[in-house]
Amino acid sequence: MHRECRAKVFAGMKAAGVTSGVALLKGGDPSFRHDTDHEHLFRQESHFFYLFGINEPSLFGLLDFATTLTHVFIPRLDTDYEVWCGKVSPPREYAEKYGVDCVHFVDELAYVVAATSGGRQIVEIDAHSLLKDVSGLVTNKSILYNVLVSSRTIKTPLELSLLRHVNALASEAHKHVMQKIKPGMYEFQLESLFLAHISYEGGCRYSAYTCICGCGPNGAVLHYGHAGAPNSALIQEGDMCLLDMGAEYHCYASDITCSYPATGRFTPAQRGIYNTVLSALVSVREAIKQGVEWVDMHLLAERRIIEGLVAENIILARGKTVDELMDLELGPLFFPHGLGHLMGMDTHDVGGYPSHRSRHTRPGLSSLRMNRPLEAGMVLTNEPGCYFIEALLRPAFEDPVKGPHLNRELIEKEYMKFGGVRLEEDLIVTVEGCENMTDVPRTVEEVEAWMALGRN
Repeated sequence: MHRECRAKVFAGMKAAGVTSGVALLKGGDPSFRHDTDHEHLFRQESHFFYLFGINEPSLFGLLDFATTLTHVFIPRLDTDYEVWCGKVSPPREYAEKYGVDCVHFVDELAYVVAATSGGRQIVEIDAHSLLKDVSGLVTNKSILYNVLVSSRTIKTPLELSLLRHVNALASEAHKHVMQKIKPGMYEFQLESLFLAHISYEGGCRYSAYTCICGCGPNGAVLHYGHAGAPNSALIQEGDMCLLDMGAEYHCYASDITCSYPATGRFTPAQRGIYNTVLSALVSVREAIKQGVEWVDMHLLAERRIIEGLVAENIILARGKTVDELMDLELGPLFFPHGLGHLMGMDTHDVGGYPSHRSRHTRPGLSSLRMNRPLEAGMVLTNEPGCYFIEALLRPAFEDPVKGPHLNRELIEKEYMKFGGVRLEEDLIVTVEGCENMTDVPRTVEEVEAWMALGRN
């Protein structure tokens, strides 16, 4: 897979007019907890891993554009390393294991760069201090960066196979949690069930991001689960629960959100909001194909959410059409985040904003992590949501334009502590549509039936 990725980059550089010189990339360094010797679990820098597939710290990689040979540079480790961290692999073992052409020690880097790049016009460098003795190098970072981003944006067939695997694993983990949840548990127990499943069943040492396990009002906190809100609340009988959790395997991510009642049975209010979001999810999935503008997909989701909230009497139309209600920017009060993002080696993957595209200023659209037409081979998330966020709603109640269209009495009485619903799936864009890699219960009936199995 990584050989194919390197071949794409070599081809992209050639198309950009680069047929000589080298690209030198620095891998990630080990990190430690706040001036201590407590070392964090290492995860490679994504561009480096994309090209070389080696999840070890303190490495360098080199691409030679004249020969298309690949070089990797490893630290020269001593006996102390073997005592504490295990056997030191010689260069030839790295070459065999990772399928690279040449392996050297880091202290040989300047010599190899001088030998491979001498007299050529371009050198891409991210390691200036190691090359201080090499004179006359011309550096240009922008060409390689743009080619790498373009390459990573469109996945290879092997990358797609890996992403399907990670999605299947995360889907099963979500379904496992869905059958275990009950009032009286803590949110962190849901997080631990998910993490244990992807680790025990799938060998995942990493999650794709910090788990979001927002139950009740916490479901209205879009990135709940961080250190200041650490998935620590007790789950109550009437809570709607929003679980946004993803697995990572071989540095490739999944990103899935499920929402459901803690009791396993939807109340009428929960059913109404859930079906509103589900309508947005399905409408977007059915509309996606190559050439579609992502901004249009966000607006489609927002339209479905406004339609659902009008049907639930939460938004008061007062004679206005859905288009007119959208023009009043009522949608972002309930759906303030972007519809989704590209995904791959990073949960929020590269490529969302090509150089000729800028970010919109309209609420909702301003939060989009992508503004571009879709292309076959992209992988993206489809994640509409509907939330009741006091910080947005209370000022809107007093707004002379928005306020008259909000059923303040109903929201205050029935929904202000509701939290939110988000449904998220991971899609592969195709020429005529998309492939949904996420396999979890979605309709109200499917969710209730699946949760009931865990209670029998």
